[in-house]
Amino acid sequence: MTAAPTRARDTTPAAAAAPSGSASGRSSLDLVLRARELGIVLALAALVAVTAISNPRFLSGQSIRDILLGTAILAVLAVGQAVVVITRNIDLSVGSVLGLSAFAVGTLLQNNPGLPVVVALLIGAAIGGVCGGANGVLVRYGNVPALVVTLGTLYVVRGITYFWAGGQQINADELPQGFLDFGNATLLGIPYLVLIALLVLVVTGLVLRNYRVGRELYAMGSSPQAATLAGISVGRRTIGAFAVSGALAGLAGVLFAARFGTIDAAAGTGYELNVVAAVVVGGVAVFGGSGSVWGAALGALLLTTIGSSLAVLEINQFWQQAIVGGLILLAIGADRLVAARVAASLKRRHGREGGSHVS
Repeated sequence: MTAAPTRARDTTPAAAAAPSGSASGRSSLDLVLRARELGIVLALAALVAVTAISNPRFLSGQSIRDILLGTAILAVLAVGQAVVVITRNIDLSVGSVLGLSAFAVGTLLQNNPGLPVVVALLIGAAIGGVCGGANGVLVRYGNVPALVVTLGTLYVVRGITYFWAGGQQINADELPQGFLDFGNATLLGIPYLVLIALLVLVVTGLVLRNYRVGRELYAMGSSPQAATLAGISVGRRTIGAFAVSGALAGLAGVLFAARFGTIDAAAGTGYELNVVAAVVVGGVAVFGGSGSVWGAALGALLLTTIGSSLAVLEINQFWQQAIVGGLILLAIGADRLVAARVAASLKRRHGREGGSHVS
């Protein structure tokens, strides 16, 4: 691994092991990998069609707006989570970080009604970045699995928020009107929250795909040992990935506060599982090294749409959770199947190339 591949997708474990190879071979791999995201789109289209046939109001303007706003917050979290999972780690603390950021910014706005919204967004991201950076330091220097570290900080951060709130909540009438207007404002008919989520998605996607730091994150997930031998600063990149996840969770906390207006210490509870589900369903490999933030965002859209569809179809809330769990199992199974097929394809190609070389 003396040189990072040209494209981020080529840093999958299988692709990382591949030689420079023919263009047709790379095209086949890309086609297989893209099929994961294509499957989400097809599932989403089928879900929308079935629900709309059952209840045409599902495609009303307000319904679509609610789905997009719900997706925006989950997608921002999923983008950060995808960055961490690509490095073969996981961040379970994002829901608690969201809650802490939302309550901190809400309290700040209570005491400083003239605070610009942009400053509130930056403060929320900074709070989350500090929490995420702490996760990264503990994982890197504590040599403790990320699952254990972030499970612990999930409860620590949530406990801090409960202690700070002291059973109180911040209501919409205590927040500046300009901040609440931001949560409902649109540009050319598109809510600001959705535009922010799209900006986060595009910037992160481009960095992962086109810049060296992004390719190094994929290389770390494919093989941490090989990445270290190649001279990649695995420790620094790990801390950076967690800091990005935390910062985006903090940003999502401000968006949460702007959208709902009412904030208490329980804000964001349970989001971490939805975020992990969105990332896994979106095709980001749980073993790191492959996947994209685009797939994670599609996963967030699919899960949000499922929630809305089940409500429209008046299906019990229990089944929503069961379906999400089934999707996770299905996604993991599909991921392993695709990985096995890619590995088998590469093995056959290596065999042919080896045979022709000998002859």
